[in-house]
Amino acid sequence: MYQLNKLSQKHIEHAKPAERVFNLADGGGLILQIQPSGGKWWRLRYRFDGKQMMLGLGTYPDTTLKMARDKRDNARRLLAADPPIDPSLARKAEHNAASSPETLKAITTEFLDMQTSGAAATTLRRFELHVFPYLGKKPIAKITAAELLAVLKRVEHKGSFETAHRIRSACGRVWRYAIGSGRAEQDIAAALAGQLAPVNAQNFATITEPKRIGELLRAIDGYSGHHSVSAALKLAPLVFVRPGELRAATWDEFDLEAGEWRIRASRTKLRVEHVVPLADQAVAILDDLFPLTGSESGFVFPSIRSWSTCMSDNSINAALRRMGYTNDQMTAHGFRAMASTRLNELGFAPDIIERQLAHAERNKVRAAYNHASYLPQRQEMMRFWADYLDGLKTDADVVAIGSKSKLSA
Repeated sequence: MYQLNKLSQKHIEHAKPAERVFNLADGGGLILQIQPSGGKWWRLRYRFDGKQMMLGLGTYPDTTLKMARDKRDNARRLLAADPPIDPSLARKAEHNAASSPETLKAITTEFLDMQTSGAAATTLRRFELHVFPYLGKKPIAKITAAELLAVLKRVEHKGSFETAHRIRSACGRVWRYAIGSGRAEQDIAAALAGQLAPVNAQNFATITEPKRIGELLRAIDGYSGHHSVSAALKLAPLVFVRPGELRAATWDEFDLEAGEWRIRASRTKLRVEHVVPLADQAVAILDDLFPLTGSESGFVFPSIRSWSTCMSDNSINAALRRMGYTNDQMTAHGFRAMASTRLNELGFAPDIIERQLAHAERNKVRAAYNHASYLPQRQEMMRFWADYLDGLKTDADVVAIGSKSKLSA
């Protein structure tokens, strides 16, 4: 009898690489190999037909501890079948079925490969995150409207209402393509019109398309206004706090050595202290600003007219207008929606994103737990986000970065 579930999240996160590969055992043949490079690979050891076998189960953190255990348990069920089934052969058979030209994944990939628009990469990423894990291996003709609606509702549940609508629209194009090639009979996405919650027209204007985010960041870098406003503009996308929390920030809230900004409870919407991990890029902006405002005023971004008060609530929006962005295109509050939308689409756990946004938690017990939780994951997410924005600003190909961005809550 195997002793199962020996590992914990803490064991995994604290495991440091050594000169040689070493293993952490979870039981039931499941091990986590720690590579000298720092990579963490899940493996399953088992015997089949008298031979010792090894099966790869993915890499951490893309494959979480729970996911690896589920894969181990599924493999064990195959081995316990009568007659026994080799999990490696079962995987190959599943892969062959998934690569059939009739599956949703195959048809979607085929359709998007024909597109010349840069939006095709974003659409594929949305399908990889939100659709393929649930429906990708099914023949497109056998997928029902109810099954597709369930997938779209999962996206809605994360708060990504606009993304849910975009996915439904893209599914319509894929299904119509499949109808034209004789692999589907009806556009089930069309049947779901009106089934999704409407996008809130009162949401603050924002920019979420990667190319346009890059354009905005370059425009911010070129802004030639007052140094306090310029610094606030550069910091806003990196921290995505509420505009009032940003403009009234004081230097005593920051620990630049530790890379942390602790916003006092009296200044937050929920009246609890909010910790904002600072990426190196954010610390650099503040380091440059300190000689200008740190010695004369308690405020990080003092008013242009008086050092005794912080900048006005319209300063950032006015700067965006000067840069050519209308109130319907981008607002100071829009940096929060920008981060929320992109981080969800890049695969980060919704709980981590919501905690970083300091949104209210409806469940009081869960709220008490979340107040001090997820800080390591949020630190990693904020570092990733800053690097991701740098990639967009330089017009680099950052689609692949999202493949390693999933952090489990």
